[in-house]
Amino acid sequence: MAEREGADDVERAHLRDARGWSPPVHRFEPSADLAGVARRYWLPVWSLPPGQVTVQRVLRYPVCLVVVAADYARFYGPATGLSVQELSGSGWACGVMLQPAAGSMVLGDAVSTITDRVVPLEDVPGLPGTALVGAVRAALGGDPADAGRQQAALAAMDDALRSLPPVDDEGRLVNAVVEHVETDPTVLRVGQVCEAFGLGERALQRLTARRVGLNPKWLVQRRRLQEVAGRLAATSAVSLAEVAAALGYADQAHLTRDFRAVTGVTPARYAAQRRG
Repeated sequence: MAEREGADDVERAHLRDARGWSPPVHRFEPSADLAGVARRYWLPVWSLPPGQVTVQRVLRYPVCLVVVAADYARFYGPATGLSVQELSGSGWACGVMLQPAAGSMVLGDAVSTITDRVVPLEDVPGLPGTALVGAVRAALGGDPADAGRQQAALAAMDDALRSLPPVDDEGRLVNAVVEHVETDPTVLRVGQVCEAFGLGERALQRLTARRVGLNPKWLVQRRRLQEVAGRLAATSAVSLAEVAAALGYADQAHLTRDFRAVTGVTPARYAAQRRG
């Protein structure tokens, strides 16, 4: 079985805990034939001293997640706020970040019905949840840090995702829309997205409600906040005023308010935490 692992930009979304710590996370690219439904797999493995707890915070991407762990298996809808996960003891989780097109295919409904919600993986109709959970736990239960066992867990995820139908035209469109917003830093307004894809604003809103579960304005705002976090993590020599201007904020105060409203800390405090 060929190993799959590659760097990506997910780090800018991961805010870490107040001490600047994050568990080791193994990240993997999906198989080429699954590129339309899966963005990446990730597999954190942790072991904390007795009594120690860490709270991991993530500025989630606008997608649904499938996560299997030793003691739970869940399908996560998109999160409008900050995603928070408390870790203690020893454990692991094996997850797949779906493409925007795939959420409604797994759920069997508009993704807006599960925004800010989590359901048991076995309850979603689009995946063989029970079989998937069993296969992943069998693969990782003995030693989740073992590379061979991790590859076996990824193969189980692959097999489950291959049960989905082919991505339709609307799915390809929403994948392209979200990728455009996330990768083009010049996109600062919803109107620019409409122009790029020849869509009216109402049509774009209906599309993202069905397939993403969030509105287009949120997509732009979240990309900007993730970019702020990424710049703060990359260097201590960051001018917030210059970042605010580059990302289309009215001023530095506007950027600070948005960042604190979502993350709970100011940009300056976040940067200090990351530098530890």
